[in-house]
Amino acid sequence: MNKSNVHGALERLVDRLAKLKIPYAIVGALSLNAYGYQRTTSDVDVLLRREDLESFKKTHLGRGYVDKFPGSKGFRDATQNVDIDVLLTGEYPGDGKEKPIAFPDPAEAAVRGDRFSLLPLTTLLELKLASGMTAPHRLRDLADVIELIRINGLGEEFAGSLHPYVRKKFQELWQAAQMKDTEE
Repeated sequence: MNKSNVHGALERLVDRLAKLKIPYAIVGALSLNAYGYQRTTSDVDVLLRREDLESFKKTHLGRGYVDKFPGSKGFRDATQNVDIDVLLTGEYPGDGKEKPIAFPDPAEAAVRGDRFSLLPLTTLLELKLASGMTAPHRLRDLADVIELIRINGLGEEFAGSLHPYVRKKFQELWQAAQMKDTEE
């Protein structure tokens, strides 16, 4: 499984970001995997600062990477044939509208995992909650929160460590996570 094109693209990206000394955080399904929830994906989601995205593109576009389309934040690892979706510091999750939770600066927020830098679980949960709360098409983010609660054995008191904006939704999903699937 770790030999997939997605994992190859992840390794190439992380290596190139490190060589450029660009702070980053892997987000999305690959970060969920790092926190114990195994979910498949066909792309790599990375959090960058705008100036670092520009620096990366200036250095690597045309050298194994191509823009997804003109003017796109995202790009494609042409060697692995995998999309790299980019989230930028200061942007808002979900509907993209201003809210109390925004994507943080990876230079300040990222922690080192076993294989790559990622956001702390608390921050990842806040972003997923804010996304699912404000974007009806992002219900997968709320389902991810339920799975992270279950897999990491998070208690209801964990809500106290989260931003007040998302606490009530966390408590609601915590309740849902306590229910067992009768088909299991």
